[in-house]
Amino acid sequence: MAVLLVDIGNTRIKWARLDGERLGDRHAAVHSAWRAADYARRVLGRRSPPERMLVSSVAGRKVDSALAAAARAAGTRAQFVTTPRRGGGIRVGYAEPWRLGVDRFVAAVGAHRLFPGVAVCVVGAGTALTIDLVGPDGRHRGGAIVPSPELMIETLLSRTHGIRRRAQGGTAGRGRLFGHSTREAIVQGARYAAAALIDRAVEEARPLLGRRPLVVVTGGGAAAVRSLLHSACVGVPDLVLRGLAALAQLPGSPRA
Repeated sequence: MAVLLVDIGNTRIKWARLDGERLGDRHAAVHSAWRAADYARRVLGRRSPPERMLVSSVAGRKVDSALAAAARAAGTRAQFVTTPRRGGGIRVGYAEPWRLGVDRFVAAVGAHRLFPGVAVCVVGAGTALTIDLVGPDGRHRGGAIVPSPELMIETLLSRTHGIRRRAQGGTAGRGRLFGHSTREAIVQGARYAAAALIDRAVEEARPLLGRRPLVVVTGGGAAAVRSLLHSACVGVPDLVLRGLAALAQLPGSPRA
C-alpha cells in the first residue's frame, strides 16, 4: 500500500510517496497562504491518491485542518503523528513526551534508523535550531533549542537601530568569523554561534555516552552551519521524511 509522507514546518512543506520500502521523489515548497485546494493540487496531485497519508506537522491547527480537508476530498486517510513515550526505536527522555516537537521525534527516528547502533546528535536547522541527543540504544537524552542563525540576524536587524542602520550594504559573509562590515559580522557571528553550540553539545554528550556522537544535520539552514562544525557530521536533508518512512513500515499504526 502506498503511503504519502508529509513534513510540514513553520515555513516549508516536504513530501514524498512511499511504495513498499521505496521512497519516491522528494518535493518541497513554501506553504504560506496555501488553502485546502493548494494542498490537494500540489501535494496529493492528479495521480491516483494513496489510501493513507502520514504527517509530521508543527505548522499549527489552521494548516493541519487545510491539509486534512484536502486528504478527505481525495479519499485519503490522514494521520498526524504525535510524540509517544516510545516509538520507532526511540525512548523519549522528556518527562512529558508530548512537549517534544513531533518533527524532532520523527527526525530522531530517522537518524536512529539510518545509523543503527550509533550515538547521534540530531540537529534541525529551521526557524529554530534544535539539538537532540540519542544514544546507540535509541534512548533520547534530552535536547536544546536556540534561535536559528537566520532568526538571530532578523532579531538584531529589527530590534537594534544602530546595528540595523550600519548593516545596510556591505559584504554579507565570506566564511570567516571576523567580518569586515557590520552585515558580515552579524551573519558570521550568528552562524559561528550556532556551530559552536553544536560542537559544545558533542563534548557535553561524551561523558554521558562514553563517546562522541555523530552529528546528523537537517533543515533549510543546515548548509550554513554544517560547514563550520569541527565535529564529525553528515547532512540528511530529508531526515523527517525518512523517519516517517520508518514509522509507516512498522507493524500497526503509529500513534496519531
